[in-house]
Amino acid sequence: MEQAGSNFYDDEVVFTNYIRHRQRVDTPNETLEKPVMIDLIQPITGKRILDLGCGDAAIGRELLQYGAASYLGIEGSQKMAAVATQTLAHTAGQIIMQTIEHWTYPHAAFDLVIARLALHYVADLAPICANVFHALAPAGQFVFSVEHPVITSCDRGWTAGTLRQDWVVDNYFTTGLRVTDWLGGTVQKYHRTVEDYFHLLQEAGFLIGNLREAHPQRQHFHDVQTYERRKRIPLFLILAARKPI
Repeated sequence: MEQAGSNFYDDEVVFTNYIRHRQRVDTPNETLEKPVMIDLIQPITGKRILDLGCGDAAIGRELLQYGAASYLGIEGSQKMAAVATQTLAHTAGQIIMQTIEHWTYPHAAFDLVIARLALHYVADLAPICANVFHALAPAGQFVFSVEHPVITSCDRGWTAGTLRQDWVVDNYFTTGLRVTDWLGGTVQKYHRTVEDYFHLLQEAGFLIGNLREAHPQRQHFHDVQTYERRKRIPLFLILAARKPI
């Protein structure tokens, strides 16, 4: 049976496999997505940061070390929230266990909102974008990453647990629910086009400042073969937008 995003990670097998996945050398998260996110959210010093779907909150600990004024992570998975709380022990960071769809967003309370690889698990993003706009102070920034739409469009040609050799892009403009086998479980994701993400931000009132596809950079990879392989197709889409003053 397929599971929604936050519930998916509370499955014992999935959670164990996820931790192993994140601990590998040269993971896409660390080599591709994270460097772009860090680049786009500079400067960090003094910012009040909200992290939607924060996972283990490892990024939160780093952001506080970089000088963030505060960090609040929202996480819907009980297992992830427990790990995140441990990660932020003895720091100024906080974790709230709640789904990002149901949390009550305070008004103008943050300078930066991030969401790393969480929004493609959400069925309806318009309310999320509106809530983020509400929660940001004037000139505040919203930066998020999602699986690239060429990846979410179709997973045909790939067997879970194997190294993908070729990618099929199909049904790109047929947006909506996708059911995918991953990490020993079956998860619900939602495919959107690049245009969809752009319009969602515009309709919420944001000014879009940057769009990145996490172009591989050699210095982030230990293994040259992995680096060369990552140049074949984009895995992530990262958008940065700002609330007008």
